[in-house]
Amino acid sequence: MLDRAKGSGEAMPAPSPKPDISSRKPTLNGRKGTKLIGGHFSPEVSTQLRIIAAEEGTTVQSLLGEALDDLFVKKGRSRIVSG
Repeated sequence: MLDRAKGSGEAMPAPSPKPDISSRKPTLNGRKGTKLIGGHFSPEVSTQLRIIAAEEGTTVQSLLGEALDDLFVKKGRSRIVSG
């Protein structure tokens, strides 16, 4: 492609500008001092979590916090996520 652009007299495309990181959304105050924990699960797991969250009027993040607290207790650790 570069050879064709040189030979035909066409101007080469300008390089893509680097993204302006100053225009990114600021971190939400509720996320300061936190770390993202993620995993890849089947779409059915995602759907079930969203359904339970909607039925209980809560968020998926809240449900995940509850589940992690239950796991910590099961493994003999103290609760950390929810109070």
